Amino acid sequence: MIHLAIADDQKLFRQALCLLLKHEREFCLDIQAENGPQLLQLLENAKTLPHVVLIDMDMPEMSSIELNQQLQQYFPSIKVIMLSLDSSPSLVSRMIELGASAYLLKNCDTEELISAINSVYHTGFYANHQTMQAVQYTAILKAARQKSLSEITLSITKREMQILEMICCELSTAEIAEKLYLSARTVEGHRKNLLLKTNSHNTAGLVLFAVKAGLFDLKL
Repeated sequence: MIHLAIADDQKLFRQALCLLLKHEREFCLDIQAENGPQLLQLLENAKTLPHVVLIDMDMPEMSSIELNQQLQQYFPSIKVIMLSLDSSPSLVSRMIELGASAYLLKNCDTEELISAINSVYHTGFYANHQTMQAVQYTAILKAARQKSLSEITLSITKREMQILEMICCELSTAEIAEKLYLSARTVEGHRKNLLLKTNSHNTAGLVLFAVKAGLFDLKL
């Protein structure tokens, strides 16, 4: 069972989204909030924390960037999916850089939303065509950083590179362990080393690094 929370100040949209998610057997909607401070308060008092929280990009009282940072700091186990009407590449890429596990437009279809939630829960991230294009676009604009990216790439071992590619292909720790004949603990150790070497916060950050450094062919 995947436990969820929703934060959106638009009551009609929030209620419609709640009804939609409640019809999915694998989801359990635990928390509804209309702004960032209310969400944080509800999380503080929650007996069980949600696995994934869906956050509207444009809410009053607290910016989505600040809310995302608060969640990363105080509730690091919770995965964040951003919901927005803004598809600008710079914003999409920035939110992924700040630790969001996925970025979806509010007009996405039901199948994609459900797929994104499942992917974020099982693998730590979800990236659709739009997200990957935004990441690539931003990477081109930041080409001046390529030297430092190359230096980091040189420090990544062959085994870590294998695991990074599998992470980009949305394989879970268990699936990677099975394919490489390693223990899940060993795979997690390599994953932690990758996070340190690339200065990434989470799995989405690793994918972002791999795309920017040209280590992974997205085949868009």
